[in-house]
Amino acid sequence: MAERDLPRGRIVDILARGEPGTAVRVEGWVRTRRDSKGVTFLELNDGSCLANLQAVVDAASPVASAAAAASTGSSLVASGRLVASQGQGQRVELVPAALTLLQAAPPDYPLQKKRHSFEFLRSIAHLRVRSNTFGAVARVRNALFYATHRFFQERGFIFLQAPIITASDAEGAGEMFRVTTLDLERLAREAGALDWHADFFGRKAGLTVSGQLEAEVYALAFHDTYTFGPTFRAENSNTTRHAAEFWMIEPEIAFADLADNRALAEAFIKTVIGQTRETCAEDYAFFEQRIEPGLLAKLDGLLNAPFETITYSEAIGLLEAAGEPFEFPVAWGHDLQSEHERYLAEKKIGRPVFVIDYPKDIKAFYMRMNDDGRTVAAMDLLVPGLGEIIGGSQREERLEPLRARMAALRLPQEEYDWYLDLRRYGTVPHAGFGVGFERLLMYVTGMQNIRDVIPFPRTPGHVEF
Repeated sequence: MAERDLPRGRIVDILARGEPGTAVRVEGWVRTRRDSKGVTFLELNDGSCLANLQAVVDAASPVASAAAAASTGSSLVASGRLVASQGQGQRVELVPAALTLLQAAPPDYPLQKKRHSFEFLRSIAHLRVRSNTFGAVARVRNALFYATHRFFQERGFIFLQAPIITASDAEGAGEMFRVTTLDLERLAREAGALDWHADFFGRKAGLTVSGQLEAEVYALAFHDTYTFGPTFRAENSNTTRHAAEFWMIEPEIAFADLADNRALAEAFIKTVIGQTRETCAEDYAFFEQRIEPGLLAKLDGLLNAPFETITYSEAIGLLEAAGEPFEFPVAWGHDLQSEHERYLAEKKIGRPVFVIDYPKDIKAFYMRMNDDGRTVAAMDLLVPGLGEIIGGSQREERLEPLRARMAALRLPQEEYDWYLDLRRYGTVPHAGFGVGFERLLMYVTGMQNIRDVIPFPRTPGHVEF
């Protein structure tokens, strides 16, 4: 077989298992080109790993002119044989016998420098994935995505593709993007009232903020289910932790209580982080070196420590006795802030901790009322270095307590009649939790801005593509 007719080899495999004398074909992009004493050195990358494959072209080679024209960012196909590397850092390098320059990138290619600010890279989201940092983020994101599905599939969960368009505001916050075919410009000109009955769905509809309610439908038929998909919040926030579009992992388990929920959450977080540590070891080493020194020790601490459990009331007592100058006051009935969560996980407990049994007034309507009538069977998992990473609860499976709670919150029960049916016909104890996928990705990579862990961020005033 002629070298130019070889099947494509991935650089990650070539660097790991390629042997001198082996013929290979590589398709990729030039990260850097260096000329020295009649030899051109091309650093080639195809996205399969962080490391580059070095191609060495002698000035007398028939492909020397093509190599000399291959500027940073250029795309090419190179075929040849591997030789033992004369330099440090890799075992083999490529001596091309054939080199096709598909396109020579012009001098204004934006990724000329070794390092760029994240702010600059956000302005070229269509090119930033070719950089080391965002290539590593993309590979870990992919591995984490796969590990999530693998975790649930290996345990017999049914994967639910929850609807993106919904009439239910699962969180009750009212921060939904509306979906409509009404002529809003005409209505604005005429100052007319919105008649939702004339809309496409005949009622108010929006983009989903959670797939949880639909997951309960499936859990009460299949026992265990999970939804993993995009969710949307019309929250006008420009913080480093908020985006208008993000992904959520939401398992739901039937015949289960809060203790079962905590056990599933601990198994999930340890399993998916452990698997990605193995499959993306090179990328994790990069994050440790360039993004968050101490990252690997932080993750090892999570993987190896038993998770603690305390009640919300106990957490408030610990915070009140802390003697810390918290920015936000601590009082029973107030939600925990990030500074409180991190104090508990990092300083007081020193490892991941579940906080359970929150006051009912700061939690959602669907959470199961505890016997004290003041708290609900909710849980938040707090981890060192972040604070809350998972939130969940045992759901209220009893019809009358759920109806009473909805009435107290003035929720229109007719709009949730289907949800109440789940309590009328074969109800069982059930529970579930939610994990913000991008928040989890930020935690495991050390990246500090949600805009840098999602391919094409959607934030207030910013939408492209």
